[in-house]
Amino acid sequence: MKFQYSKSLITTISLTLFSTFLVAQGNVESFIYGDPLPDAPDLAFRGDYQIGVRTLDFVNIDQIDVLNSKEGIDLLYDRPLKVEIWYPALLSSGTDEIVTYDQVMGSSNDPKRPLIPFNFLGRASRDAGPQSTDGPYPLIIVSHGYLGSRLLLTYLTENLASKGYVVVAIDHTESTFKDAAGFASTLLNRSKDIRFILNQIATLSKPAGTHFLSNLVDADNTAIIGYSMGGYGVLNVAGAGYSEQLSTFFGSMTGGSKAIEVLTTNNAAYKATLDPRIKAVVAFAPWGMERGVWNAEGLKGLSVPTFFVAGSQDDISGYEKGIKAIFEGAINSDRYLLTYENARHNVAPNPPPVESLAPGLHFDEYYRYAEPSWDERRINNINQHFVTAFLGIHLKQKEFLKYLELNENSNIETWTGFKPRSSTGLELLHGMPE
Repeated sequence: MKFQYSKSLITTISLTLFSTFLVAQGNVESFIYGDPLPDAPDLAFRGDYQIGVRTLDFVNIDQIDVLNSKEGIDLLYDRPLKVEIWYPALLSSGTDEIVTYDQVMGSSNDPKRPLIPFNFLGRASRDAGPQSTDGPYPLIIVSHGYLGSRLLLTYLTENLASKGYVVVAIDHTESTFKDAAGFASTLLNRSKDIRFILNQIATLSKPAGTHFLSNLVDADNTAIIGYSMGGYGVLNVAGAGYSEQLSTFFGSMTGGSKAIEVLTTNNAAYKATLDPRIKAVVAFAPWGMERGVWNAEGLKGLSVPTFFVAGSQDDISGYEKGIKAIFEGAINSDRYLLTYENARHNVAPNPPPVESLAPGLHFDEYYRYAEPSWDERRINNINQHFVTAFLGIHLKQKEFLKYLELNENSNIETWTGFKPRSSTGLELLHGMPE
């Protein structure tokens, strides 16, 4: 009798056997994403708060269904959005500050990369009671890349929550590993999702409410963090209106839809969306400049303090004509650009999961996370350090400026906050508003 097995089944079996082998050999690392390496800079270490984590579901009703709309007719749908929330918590004696996150590898829109579930550990306690005594806490909203998920940056979300922030990461519908769909949805909905979630969290956090977020969040003191397409989104939310060139490109993808025009620089409706509650922006490898997403006028609209992070060899968002060009064009923002020399695009996510090493998997399951020239755990620690400094200054009025007032070239002298000889291969540029 001859049996036939699908490639996805063979891959799943291979992955299971590989994980079992690692456990049997005692080779599963005790390192959890975000833990400090021996050369971690000063502000990479966790803060004083224990943290909890919860999952919430929201629905943004009557949104334009750009993927199913016909030429000249915008259909509407109710757009679900799942979020993960990390927050300062009160843990009872003996409660472990450990959580298991469920994730998948693969891409739902690529038959060569079937979805394969896996899980990983984090340092938080599921559904723990909030610690509201020191609140309300500043709010941070996190937007992942395309494709990605709300769990792509747990090394950073957990770390920031331990320092007295409420951190909310979004699963952007039609843009995750599980539900990947047409790119037009991502172009249109990134900034809209972020604005919607900010308003939802602000409503739930009002004093005298019954929700666990009530009086826990200071939504008037918000930062937004985005990676890749998330960076594309957060810059628009913060004031960098999209160009007419993007509007034309979007129309060509969607049979002439004009839905994205409300996000362009010269549209009165866009200007009305600018939100004074947003006090700072962190943009990891923001996509779009090389595709004409912004022009000089659009970038002038970004006046919120912004911290850019890039790899000098980014081949997805581009560097000189991409991320660095955005930094240089945002002339009305107090801004920084941290560059990892020789890194490509993956300067933001968690390290590659051990499961991505399993024989037979598509190479991109590993390269979704990995950097060819850097240890991703090292990048994580450096990101924790600089994001803590930048947001501490703008959301908590911390005296962290010494960590940003540095020689541009980290190879000339060890940067403040770094172990001796450890701050190599980095550049930090600072641009002041004109």
